[in-house]
Amino acid sequence: MSIPQGTGLTPDQVQDFINNGFVKVEYAFGGDLARDCRNELWADMGLSSDQPKAWTEPVVRIGWKSSPSFAAAANTPRLHAAYDSLVGEGRWLAPQGLGTFPIRFPSHKSAGDDGWHVDVSFGTENPDFMEWRANVMSSGRALLMLFLFSDVGPNDAPTRIRKGSHATIARELLPYGKAGATLRQLSAEDYASTQECEIALATGAPGTVYLCHPFLVHAAQPHHGTAPRFMAQPPLLPSMEFNPQLAPSPVQIAIRNACGLTI
Repeated sequence: MSIPQGTGLTPDQVQDFINNGFVKVEYAFGGDLARDCRNELWADMGLSSDQPKAWTEPVVRIGWKSSPSFAAAANTPRLHAAYDSLVGEGRWLAPQGLGTFPIRFPSHKSAGDDGWHVDVSFGTENPDFMEWRANVMSSGRALLMLFLFSDVGPNDAPTRIRKGSHATIARELLPYGKAGATLRQLSAEDYASTQECEIALATGAPGTVYLCHPFLVHAAQPHHGTAPRFMAQPPLLPSMEFNPQLAPSPVQIAIRNACGLTI
């Protein structure tokens, strides 16, 4: 579901997020800002848009960027209003920048990183990342976000999304309680429980942002286009732990609906 230019999240779009696990925000930040961010990333990589012979790897990863351009892209009034709509006013922290950046290049080589997964959110002090955890309250993560800094069409390695998979993952997390499940436990049989979900592609123009439920199952894919794809995949961090005294946010309503519980 797209958000038309000049408007905020409508009740139908919020319901679409609850049902499908994501919403596409077009014109979330400006094209000029997207270009400035791309230029910074080109410089960080030591590569150039006009020297494709140097694009020898299928993906180059850049970590965290907190320069003014990236902080501005993450904090437009349009996005702040959308964060409020999905997470709840006062329940999220304004991003201080963006990251990480899996910058994908046209290539016949496999990057080896295109498996289905969810982004876990705590226990990251463990050196074994397969022991990192998520719980049914989504401790440590308010949203998964996909920021597009270049044109991303169907051939440009758009992130694959399993629509509605967040509900399945919520039900699978429920028995683990507050302690949560590890990535190793969640990823059994390559998320076979969600393999029948319809697949959506995170395509769009520069300045598009996909706001996704923290439990959404998603995956990378190879780049079969001609121009590199620039994208960031940061979390939106919560400002507080789950508080049952507050009205449930759409993120929480999706979990509650999936589990048939009040959480």
